Amino acid sequence: MENTLQESEFQGEPIRARIREGRISVEDEGRFSELEHLGYGEKEGKQYFLKDHEALHLIHSKKLELRDGRGREVGFDQLADEAQRRSKDSWTRFIIYRDLRSRGYVAKDGFGFGTDLRVYERGDFPRKAAKYVVFALDEGAETSVKELSDSVRQIVKMGKEAIAAVIERRGEVIYYKVTKRNFNK
Repeated sequence: MENTLQESEFQGEPIRARIREGRISVEDEGRFSELEHLGYGEKEGKQYFLKDHEALHLIHSKKLELRDGRGREVGFDQLADEAQRRSKDSWTRFIIYRDLRSRGYVAKDGFGFGTDLRVYERGDFPRKAAKYVVFALDEGAETSVKELSDSVRQIVKMGKEAIAAVIERRGEVIYYKVTKRNFNK
């Protein structure tokens, strides 16, 4: 089945979800397949959960209505603050996620290289495996060459292309393809 449903084609009203114990649970059972088809969230048993960065993106684009356990609306700023308390790189992940989605890519959680996302070529999700692993580097932050090299080596070993997403101080994301190189003496 070809992935013809575009993000702009979300059906009807915003999706309803509730945040409980730090997890975002979608309440609209009838919307599970729509979310799954567009590459958002994961089904666990009879429930459907969104990651913080996915929910932030959907709230930002007015496609998600989030409530807390008492039924009060949770806005973008409140969720961003809560997500930051849970994970120090949640804002970085959101910035990259939002940028990739705006470019038409489906991005899912990565393989554990810090702030990373598996990224599918446009139109390939869910038929084909992710082509890229995108990991974040904040402009001005120090990263060791060994750490970078180890990450790239693991990503290449999985048959994926390593992409460094550098977030400039103004919040713009610039992508660099990273390849493994050996330097001889």
